[in-house]
Amino acid sequence: MIRIGIIGGAGYTAGELLRLLIGHPDAEICFVNSSSNAGNKITDVHSGLLGDTDLVFTDELPLDSIDLLYFCTAHGDTRKFLDSHSLPENLKVIDLSMDYRIKAIDHDFIYGLPELNRRNTCKSRYVANPGCFATCIELGLLPLAKAHLLQSEIYVNAITGSTGAGVKPSSTTHFSWRNNNMSIYKPFEHQHLPEILQSLKQLQPDFNGEINFIPYRGDFARGIFATIVLKCTHDIETIYKIYEEYYERDSFTHVIPTPIDLKQVVNTNKCLIHLEKHGDKLLITSIIDNLLKGAAGQAVHNMNLLFGLEETVGLKLKPSAF
Repeated sequence: MIRIGIIGGAGYTAGELLRLLIGHPDAEICFVNSSSNAGNKITDVHSGLLGDTDLVFTDELPLDSIDLLYFCTAHGDTRKFLDSHSLPENLKVIDLSMDYRIKAIDHDFIYGLPELNRRNTCKSRYVANPGCFATCIELGLLPLAKAHLLQSEIYVNAITGSTGAGVKPSSTTHFSWRNNNMSIYKPFEHQHLPEILQSLKQLQPDFNGEINFIPYRGDFARGIFATIVLKCTHDIETIYKIYEEYYERDSFTHVIPTPIDLKQVVNTNKCLIHLEKHGDKLLITSIIDNLLKGAAGQAVHNMNLLFGLEETVGLKLKPSAF
């Protein structure tokens, strides 16, 4: 049994992580640390877990009693914590913030995209969970990078659900604003661009094209729908073969010959990818659930890898029929 602690348990991602871990046959949640909610029941915040858990938030940190520590903290807080605390020697860490996603000499975190770094994740102690947009876009492009076929500028449009903005209300997350509405934010400078570029260059070091990324806020709660366009001279049959060979050993990423829609992945840990050729242009559609494959589901996937479990344990989730 993997004994688990969680720091920062009040957000959407933490709620999904708790839901998955409660149902995981090899996981035991030992504590959920939240200073602002200490003493309150988990279900006071995550009411969807009513009947599933009697856990209570705590402000204590019994790190010696656990095997794995999850950080569901705001960006910057994980680094502050690790700079000010000494961890037990054998304690493993999975960080869902963006603090350690970029490789640097001052940390030992592995970038935890299993379809890219599965082997290294299995051998690591510290894992940086990828960003949701980054996960969706990288999975759409990694096979081409491995084949060294990224030879032009890349154009990405991706729309995300409101849960991607976190649980704290803001002017662009209130229902009355978000409903029946769309908007662009952080065009060409989204914070996930550096990790996307890092992953592509890991497989194709000579890639130096621009990634023109336009993110959109959608009027739905969860999911990411990304379309990627780039120039490619190969025929569609060859491209499909490249993708199918790249993902043939992956449990959650599937290349689909027919057009795909967002409801096929919502509430699952899947990524679905569809490919089309239009003249010399390749259109890639990539879709995920931002809270699962883009966050908590991927974090549990990484836990399974860290502890030598079959990687789909606790993640065989089915989409809703409607």
